[in-house]
Amino acid sequence: MEQYFCQCLYFTANHLARLMNKMAEEEFAQIGLSPNYAFLLMTVMDRPGITQSELSNALHIAPSTTTRFVEKLEVKKLVERKNEGKLTLVFLTEKGVNLQEEIKECWKNLYERYSGILGEDAAKQFTSQTHGIATELEKHK
Repeated sequence: MEQYFCQCLYFTANHLARLMNKMAEEEFAQIGLSPNYAFLLMTVMDRPGITQSELSNALHIAPSTTTRFVEKLEVKKLVERKNEGKLTLVFLTEKGVNLQEEIKECWKNLYERYSGILGEDAAKQFTSQTHGIATELEKHK
């Protein structure tokens, strides 16, 4: 059975996701955020006034998940929502902007951690290949 699991993309991808998530959670624990919240904050920093629908698309998550994330970050005073007609736009607060350097440091630490294990070239190559595979599979969903 173990041989079957090792040849299954679904099983292997989920195993890798759990390992990477644990590693990322450990790196982000120092700032009290999950890596997913950090991605959202980075996206809003890059695109102030982004809609929740655009956030969902950018982060490849369900709209209900985006709403939940934004609500939690609003409670932490890291983002704020503004309504413009039927649209709800998301902006960083000053506190959210000020957290960006720490977020970048956490991502840097995570990258150094896994590239130290895999080797920098292998880490970059694997990340690129994995992104390509995800993009291709998404075209056919």
